[in-house]
Amino acid sequence: MSVTVRVPAKVNVQLAVGAARPDGFHDLANVFLAVGLYDEVTVTPADELRITCEGPDAAQVPLDRTNLAARAAIALAARRGIEPNVHVHIAKDIPVAGGMAGGSADGAGALLACDRLWGTGASRAELLAICAELGSDVPFSLVGGAALGVGRGERLTSLETGGTFHWVFAMAGRGLSTPAVFREFDRLAEGREIPEPVASAELLGALAKGDAEALAASVSNDLQSAALSLFPELSDTLAAGRGAGALAALVSGSGPTTAFLARDAESAQKVAGALRASGTCGAVRTAGGPVAGATVL
Repeated sequence: MSVTVRVPAKVNVQLAVGAARPDGFHDLANVFLAVGLYDEVTVTPADELRITCEGPDAAQVPLDRTNLAARAAIALAARRGIEPNVHVHIAKDIPVAGGMAGGSADGAGALLACDRLWGTGASRAELLAICAELGSDVPFSLVGGAALGVGRGERLTSLETGGTFHWVFAMAGRGLSTPAVFREFDRLAEGREIPEPVASAELLGALAKGDAEALAASVSNDLQSAALSLFPELSDTLAAGRGAGALAALVSGSGPTTAFLARDAESAQKVAGALRASGTCGAVRTAGGPVAGATVL
């Protein structure tokens, strides 16, 4: 017997970052949108915990117990007093180290898959609590749709959306470390007052109405300057997307994937074609959102 869970990538349409806290984390106002790029996580009974991975950039995925999928299996098993003896296979299609929560998606997918495989009967609240222990983005990977995350981003409030938003994602030639980007944010912010992070009322209204132009006018990412400082070539990719008619262009999360909001599906294809021809990025993908979170197939 095996259980397969499909889990989506995310884009941050707003990422407001507060000052570093004493614990080293930052308070966030993080508006997530789940988009239709997916990993599939399959768990099968085994003699011991084992992780395998296939797909683009699979060689960059750790196959030991540091992998969030492994940590999810271990965390759920520990709560039930059982051994986490499963083979977790990850079929990746979400960029690795790309700022789209691919690792978090795998953690949420493995958690839900193990819950079903083992018949633990965990409540949604318990699963979300385990997700929050695993990482700031993992709860949203379980929930999907659109949501505002506060605290470290793990405390979620679902948001209404009035339709599908069309996105283009340009993958970079190398990854960026999320901790490194936050350290650079702290360095760039040194000596200035950082306001408390709050969600933009205009942005939430644009999501609720399904208004792509209004959303484009209000998207923001406080980590973008730090990501560009560490990876200056991303500026060329952003410029290429804007030049091709994207309504908005921004770094996705901590990067280095760049995200472009398009007016409609046809415009998204035009932007994608221009980005491919620009020579400023690697693979280019289109996806709509919001989509559902982790789903048992």
